Amino acid sequence: MPERQEIASHQDHSKTSPLRNGDDSGIDSAQTADDEYIYIADGYNLIRRIIFIATVCSSMFTNQMGLCNSLTTLEIIGDYFGVTEPGKLSWAISGYGLTLGTFVLIGGRLGDEFGNKAIFVIGMGWLALNSMMAGVSVYASYPVYILARVLQGLGPALTVPNALAIMGKCFSQGPRNMGFAWFAASAPVGAMAGLLFGPLFAMAWWPWIYWSQALGVAFLFVLSIMVIPNVPDEGEEKQRRTIRDTLDRLDLLGGASGVIALILFNFAWNQSLVTTWDEPYVYVCLILSVLFLAAFFYIELRVARYPILPVAILTSDIAFVFGCTAAGWSTFGIWLFYVIRICLNIGGQTPIQLAAWLSPIVITGILTAVVVGKIITKVPASSIMLFAMLCYFLTSLLMALRPVHSTYWTYFFFGTIIATFAMDSSLPAATIIFSNAVPRQYQGMGSSVIMTIVVYSISLGLGFAGTIELQINNGGHTKADLLYGYRGTLWFSVGLTAFGSVLALVFLLKDLRRQKLANNQKEEGTDNSTGA
Repeated sequence: MPERQEIASHQDHSKTSPLRNGDDSGIDSAQTADDEYIYIADGYNLIRRIIFIATVCSSMFTNQMGLCNSLTTLEIIGDYFGVTEPGKLSWAISGYGLTLGTFVLIGGRLGDEFGNKAIFVIGMGWLALNSMMAGVSVYASYPVYILARVLQGLGPALTVPNALAIMGKCFSQGPRNMGFAWFAASAPVGAMAGLLFGPLFAMAWWPWIYWSQALGVAFLFVLSIMVIPNVPDEGEEKQRRTIRDTLDRLDLLGGASGVIALILFNFAWNQSLVTTWDEPYVYVCLILSVLFLAAFFYIELRVARYPILPVAILTSDIAFVFGCTAAGWSTFGIWLFYVIRICLNIGGQTPIQLAAWLSPIVITGILTAVVVGKIITKVPASSIMLFAMLCYFLTSLLMALRPVHSTYWTYFFFGTIIATFAMDSSLPAATIIFSNAVPRQYQGMGSSVIMTIVVYSISLGLGFAGTIELQINNGGHTKADLLYGYRGTLWFSVGLTAFGSVLALVFLLKDLRRQKLANNQKEEGTDNSTGA
């Protein structure tokens, strides 16, 4: 009964205007209503709060586990199907990231319109089913396996943005920031679980990598139904909407053009690793992606009543965050994929050994996320973003310079530690910036924007890096040629992170200048009032 009263209060006080082209009234009204809003999870006892946060954070855990459980087992799966070409093998990773990055924004909007809990639960169920399909593909063919991996990515695309929205709607600002920090901390834990259990199950039979994942996600599917509360937005208004109103709010035209643009652009770069750029259809896909992207922005600016990407949030500050996030997380994908390839194909390490080498990310990842959650309201986000980008740059530099047979406790150990500083400081900072920039009923959209950049950048970064690798490795017939190609991709990541660091520095200087002007204006106002 108390929870129903809280939900009813939520319905009464959460009616805010949608973000339209350049209209920030929605932000003002959201801030005004914030004083009257009752956050359901603030009243939970400790045990219930822990279970709730763990269930919501399981979306990021399963996302990273689904990415990393295939990283060190690609060659094992490829050998079973008779596939050895690096371009074809990389689709197991980039295909997963393609659908995840492409549909995250759509997943957030669906949650805004049909309920974040409902879409979260559907995403968990979808991931469980397609994880089972990935294992069953052992009885079919490699294309079926890749199709299952591509479809798997749709699961986190539905769960991740709605998890962030649920966190934003159920917690007030202080607990919410810590919730976002734990959300970020679940990423290295999920990655470690994938890196460890992937090769362990592969030692028995590789389909168990995905069957075990399906069983675990099925449990989370049931748990999320029981634990996550229903937090409806604008309940009375939604009951009065016509089908056309609902379709307008979904922005189907804008969403379709944006999805097509992202898929074609990503497909062109990743497919070029298989067929090279000599195939005309690869160029055609790239050109069409640019045209659809132009159509997307035209629709969002001129046509859509409820744009899926409101122009009001695209400020210069967020543009800087866009650039930093894209540069950092694309290099994370490059670093993780190619460092593992060097260790497995050149250095002679085993998948289990690599899991042990990467294990420090669990401890440092959790500690970093918790510290950032504590200081995020006291330290400017621009400073945290610069720190993250410098960590990305240092990690990329260490891995590019690392001798293949160097001692673990030198380059690899410190590179791994610093990488977790980068990931778990950049993601909470960027997520909180977006969460505070949009009205409550668009928390799913705001959170999904940053997650779109994160996961799409990982997949696209692999496409760029793979193109560089194939252009410089002389066919990869010898270990020396392979290593030369791998190192080329790592130096590419160094350049990306250097660019991101410069962007972050400019962002910080701009932020400091703005704060200085604000303080000067405040002092002038104080002097004037004193003189009067």
